[in-house]
Amino acid sequence: MEGPVVVLGAGGKMGLHLSLMLRKAARLAGRDDLRIIAVSRFSTLRDRDTFEQAGIETIPCDLSDADAVAALPEASAVFFLAGVKFGTASSPELLEKMNVTVARIAAQRYRRSRIIAFSTGCVYPFVATSSAGADESVAPQPNGDYAASCLKREQAFADASREHGTRVALIRLNYAVEFRYGVLVDIATSVRDGSPIDVSMGHVNVIWQPDALDHIIRAIRIAAAPAVPVNITGAEVLRVRDLAATFGSLFDTSPVVTGTEAATAWLNNAARAHGLWGAPPATIDQMCVWVASWLNAGGPTWGKPTGFEKRDGKF
Repeated sequence: MEGPVVVLGAGGKMGLHLSLMLRKAARLAGRDDLRIIAVSRFSTLRDRDTFEQAGIETIPCDLSDADAVAALPEASAVFFLAGVKFGTASSPELLEKMNVTVARIAAQRYRRSRIIAFSTGCVYPFVATSSAGADESVAPQPNGDYAASCLKREQAFADASREHGTRVALIRLNYAVEFRYGVLVDIATSVRDGSPIDVSMGHVNVIWQPDALDHIIRAIRIAAAPAVPVNITGAEVLRVRDLAATFGSLFDTSPVVTGTEAATAWLNNAARAHGLWGAPPATIDQMCVWVASWLNAGGPTWGKPTGFEKRDGKF
């Protein structure tokens, strides 16, 4: 990456950590001069000061404003994190604006850059829980309006790749977890509080967020035209019931489990990414201990349940 590197939608759950990892990598590579620019409205989870204190430039911008995006700096590499998921079941116009229109604007503006575009494993159909998950050869078959909008977002970047030769990697992530947010926080919180855990969506993949970002940054090397999809997740298919039992032992309580596991789930096979960049080092046992310890210590969370248990695709 010759620079600058632009992170679009940096104010959400992963943008700060991505920017910090890029900053650290540049420093270790002797590239302290590499400009890393975080772009966001900075109106939700993150404020500008946190970025700037780490040596990351910030530009406030409404990414749905084509003129504002046109005025952003040129970039050798662009990480596109913008999008919306929660509260969209009754807002199709919001899904179209934030997940499709914004992507088209960015793809056009940065058609001469390498682009890493965040997507979701939810663009795949449900697959058998006895399988290793859907790999990149499986044709997308989105379930619900949210997943459909994410596939349209992918298509916006794929169109730019086809029309302009833009080198693109489409990151199908499923699911990143950390201390304050994610499937493990949802399950752990329910177990701790004695709330019921519905296991109808009984199997999941997870990956520790720093491990996910490590692979996502490395995906800049395989960005290509036509656009390249790449699955990012952990190596295991995990039973929600087993995760609840693990947190039960960590909290010394009995989880309240309801429902019966379906024979299918949203599951991704990230063998390709693991073959390129290695298996994620954080194990599920480590992740569970870390999350439980954080919650026991009174650590804050984002207060945003993932809705991973939903099978109708409505968020």
